[in-house]
Amino acid sequence: MTVIDRLLTPDSSFQRHFFFLAKRFVAGETIASAIGAVRGLNALGMTATLDFLGEDVLEREAAVKTRDAYVSMLGAIADAGVRTNVSVKLTAMGLLLGGDFALDNLCTVLERARANADPFVRIDMEGSAVVQQTLDLFEAAFARYDNVGPVLQAYLRRTPRDVERAIELGARVRLCKGAYNESSEIAFKEMPAIRREYLRLAEKLLTRGSYPGIATHDVRLVDAVKAFVAKHGIGSDTFEFQMLYGCRPELQKQLVAQGYRVRVYVPFGTHWASYFYRRVLERPENAWFALSSVFAK
Repeated sequence: MTVIDRLLTPDSSFQRHFFFLAKRFVAGETIASAIGAVRGLNALGMTATLDFLGEDVLEREAAVKTRDAYVSMLGAIADAGVRTNVSVKLTAMGLLLGGDFALDNLCTVLERARANADPFVRIDMEGSAVVQQTLDLFEAAFARYDNVGPVLQAYLRRTPRDVERAIELGARVRLCKGAYNESSEIAFKEMPAIRREYLRLAEKLLTRGSYPGIATHDVRLVDAVKAFVAKHGIGSDTFEFQMLYGCRPELQKQLVAQGYRVRVYVPFGTHWASYFYRRVLERPENAWFALSSVFAK
């Protein structure tokens, strides 16, 4: 285990003493703190998706614990009356222990979610090694439940056909750029190419898809999508912009003021350190945002 790996474990001293660094991007370690963050977003005219942090479960007991945490989370959301749904990582539901096991856990969550005002459950996408397994399990679940949809990553070379399949199924897609370090054989590596692919896929989803989530903090892409929907007369109620908690909050507010729907992904839980580390790797300036928020009045 590397030094970084040790620092990012939930029981490390870093986790115990340095949450103040991550609090801009992570809504605490408990469901109560996460619901408080959602209330604040709802008051600003935004909806949310709660993301219980954790992945790569290698023990059945841990996967069942994650499943049960989602069942409890959905109950807490219903009791609080906040406007949010949830997202899940299939590796946290036991994907690496077997597809049938993970599917059973996912379907338990989907069944419970149907009782909520917003019953939708997003399946987060992970590294390329599990993309096909994730999409296979999504389709198996979607055959039984219509309140579920995948994330697709624009930088993967395979994603155009995955978008076409999702459109064919009528499934709701969250389109993001992609954040995992993939090889050039698997993914586009240069930002101009990634932006080109993102916009091309977003246009397909906006014109032929089912209520897509346009997930980006890239102002150039946001502006391009706004121009595209205006040109083609696409209503602002047929899609939503999606962003991460703590990332470009002023842009989030601006979009709401302009009449667009905005959903914010709100992560919480004890596995916050690895999530925060990824945010800093994606945009080094996030480290400055985190530090400045500590000293803000």
